[in-house]
Amino acid sequence: RTSVVLPAPRSPEMKSTRPGAAPTANASPRRSVDSASGNLSSSIKRWGRELGFQAVGIADADLSAAEPRLLEWLGRGWHGEMEYMARHGTLRARPAELKPGTLRVISCRMDYLDDESQEIPAATEKAFIARYARGRDYHKVLRERLQKLCERIAAKIGEFGYRVFTDSAPVMEVELAARAGIGWRGKHTLLISRDAGSWFFLGEIYCDLPLPVDDPEKDHCGTCERCIEVCPTQA
Repeated sequence: RTSVVLPAPRSPEMKSTRPGAAPTANASPRRSVDSASGNLSSSIKRWGRELGFQAVGIADADLSAAEPRLLEWLGRGWHGEMEYMARHGTLRARPAELKPGTLRVISCRMDYLDDESQEIPAATEKAFIARYARGRDYHKVLRERLQKLCERIAAKIGEFGYRVFTDSAPVMEVELAARAGIGWRGKHTLLISRDAGSWFFLGEIYCDLPLPVDDPEKDHCGTCERCIEVCPTQA
């Protein structure tokens, strides 16, 4: 079976909504939005749904508790041939080093499972395209929606520091999404949601807004191992 990997587009890094605005190390003056941060968070989630995201959550940017697990995982060589995982090292667990000034991460979920049968096709000489790869490049769709969400926020509160990501940089997207309450990490290592399984993409906005964070989702797998049983390699 032949796999084709397309290079992911660079994610935009902005301090304003003006096209081509040059980012700076200190993207924007530190502001206090505490008095209305709860309302802003609710608005961000509403805007996200209006833009086509099925879930939006907010997580703290401190991933220090996850960093030791990441280093152990890399040390065991469990990243296989994904050399880029080791190349970026601890940067994945340090959002503020990837985007200076980051305080919070807005995690967004975009579903891609349609109404087609979820049954695996019987053996045939025909080829089947993975559902996530059908339609327009998800990098572009997700990035555009994330950018529009940032523009709505800026229209409400003024300029703020942010950077959007969708498979375009060393980001612990599953860890952040779980902390943002969007789902939990299953035994297949992917994020699981009660209403969407794992049939979705994740995108992130690193920002300098001190928004209230959401409660992490609990692990609901229990003794279930269906994902392991259905895996061709029993991984």
